[in-house]
Amino acid sequence: MIDIYILIAGNLLIFAIIGWAVSLVTKNVTHVDSMWSIFIVIAYVTALQETWLLSNQNIAVLFLVLIWSARLTAYLSIRNFGSKEDIRYQEIRSNNEPNFKFKSLYIIFIFQAVLAMVISLPLIALANSDHPYSMIDKIGLGIIIFGILYETIADYQLKQFVNGNHKGVLDTGLWRYSRHPNYFGEFLVWWGFYIVSFSSGHLIAIFSPILMTWLLLKFSGIGRMESTISGRRPGYKKYAQHTSSFIPWPPKK
Repeated sequence: MIDIYILIAGNLLIFAIIGWAVSLVTKNVTHVDSMWSIFIVIAYVTALQETWLLSNQNIAVLFLVLIWSARLTAYLSIRNFGSKEDIRYQEIRSNNEPNFKFKSLYIIFIFQAVLAMVISLPLIALANSDHPYSMIDKIGLGIIIFGILYETIADYQLKQFVNGNHKGVLDTGLWRYSRHPNYFGEFLVWWGFYIVSFSSGHLIAIFSPILMTWLLLKFSGIGRMESTISGRRPGYKKYAQHTSSFIPWPPKK
């Protein structure tokens, strides 16, 4: 098992260095967002190549991981294409000058690789398990599918709102019931992967959905976004007063 982790870490490091090299040419690190889901695919495929335990669970999960990754990478790449560096990375850049272009190798790219290693724990556990297909697996797969569909619809509704040059706040569709339905969908996806991996007996996999939940709520998701969004979106404060932050819920009257 240790050998597989070492091999995965090596492959993720190589991909991180490639992404960093691209940033030296473009002078922009935003493409690391598009790399995120590919890190996960690399980790899982590397584990599967080493074990070749192509159980029903692994085949189903591989299919869902590829769909999840393709959608997220395409969405972020299209959204960020031709844009200046994301404001999050501009702040990190300004706080780490001089020589951010070199520091970004570990601050941005290797850091993402390390996060991906932890987030991939349920997938690595699955790649090392041939436990019988069970009802728990079916429940987990159902949650994953629902989560992917939920975040896809949320992102589509947001894209239509932005492309329509609407002012104010998106408060219709899934966004009527949660201020961050796309994050809630991602939350479901990773708890679903953990549920499928539960019967493998690899208890360490629980750190994946816990870390993802923290990232979504505190580190790079809701916490960071909501610290500045009120100033950028007129009416957001009022919207926040009657709309659930994360878990979908009927709005307050």
